[in-house]
Amino acid sequence: MTLDEALAQCPVVAIVRGVKPDEAADHAAALLEAGVLGVEVPLNSPEPIESIRRLAAEFGERMVVGAGTVLTPERVEAVAEVGGRIIVSPNTQPSVIRRSLELGLDPAPGFATASEAFTAIDAGARHLKLFPAVTYGPAHVKQIRAVLPPEAVVWAVGGVGPDSMAEWWAAGARAFGLGGELYRAGQSVAETRDKARRVMEAVRALG
Repeated sequence: MTLDEALAQCPVVAIVRGVKPDEAADHAAALLEAGVLGVEVPLNSPEPIESIRRLAAEFGERMVVGAGTVLTPERVEAVAEVGGRIIVSPNTQPSVIRRSLELGLDPAPGFATASEAFTAIDAGARHLKLFPAVTYGPAHVKQIRAVLPPEAVVWAVGGVGPDSMAEWWAAGARAFGLGGELYRAGQSVAETRDKARRVMEAVRALG
């Protein structure tokens, strides 16, 4: 599954920071059951490449799987080798974006300013992650959308949850990266399932 295909069905990517390889599949299955089709394993999690390998092997045709906190082209290559498809970063690093595209992956670099957004676009990115979103607010998205190309997909990530998704959506955000609102290290699969169901209620309310 591609990133665009996943987001067309559900505009949410679950950030499972801290997940361990032997528990990753169970939590991904709970997310998939609820309707969340994107999973990002941050590279500062325990054995993240192994978690991505297992998730891509088991769920790659039904979900889009990849890495977060990707800071170097070398880490992009490591993710690609195990079947990851999305490359999410907290910053705008053209070399990471270009290497992702060379390998057929979908980069989602982090940005805050218009300059960073256009640096990412010039490097080939189409998905742009406003991070940390809560610092800037929906009004920031509304204003910056006016100058971005129409094909740019703005993500709201960081401090966003089901109670605020409608406001972000109205401002022009078209994807959400949700961390603790979906997963916290050590939580049970049942908690993941319950959180995912709540998030999906908010998604359905977006229309």
